[in-house]
Amino acid sequence: MSEPTSPAPTSITQQDRDELRRQGILLTSIQELYTWGSSHSVWPLNFGLACCAIEMIAASMAKFDIARFGSEVFRPSPRQADLLIVSGTVTKKMAPQVVRLWDQMPEPKYCIAMGACAISGGPFKQGYNVLKGIDRYLPVDIYIPGCPPRPEALLHGLVELQKKIRGFKLTGPDAPRHLRADIACDYPVPEFGAHDLEPPSNPTVWTAPVIVRSEKA
Repeated sequence: MSEPTSPAPTSITQQDRDELRRQGILLTSIQELYTWGSSHSVWPLNFGLACCAIEMIAASMAKFDIARFGSEVFRPSPRQADLLIVSGTVTKKMAPQVVRLWDQMPEPKYCIAMGACAISGGPFKQGYNVLKGIDRYLPVDIYIPGCPPRPEALLHGLVELQKKIRGFKLTGPDAPRHLRADIACDYPVPEFGAHDLEPPSNPTVWTAPVIVRSEKA
């Protein structure tokens, strides 16, 4: 005599979930609650570098109101913040301090490179004293181009960061950095060498691109 088999589980579509939500029934999971709460409580560090910092400050004013996205709490201490907005030119004299602030922030933490200077050095790219992108030392989650980008661009970058956080998994290879033992969360602070920063970059987050040049016939 064969044992009775249980019916196959049926998947619930998004339309069914929306209908249940209208009836006051919420279907969710621990992962969804975790990522939803994390994405809507991203607190930036009260920190700016150059012109882009003015646009970042403007984003918190009443006209743009960054509070709509849960990020109105600019923390004065890196130990209470989880978003580093690198807003402006990163000189090589300032780079060690930026990395040190990043190391003092607790996980989970995120980084936004705001403006052309923070992304690639901007108009000062050929200068001997300017870092050609903060991503040489820190893992950047969102890039916001512009010189300077407007407050709306920063808000758009924040929304994209929220989408990225909501896409995280609590386990497996798609888990965020702070939930994986094989990824280091601390980054070496560069020191001032005789002619440049030592090391010139962090190889775990950035390596120089290989340019293949074709030989002319």
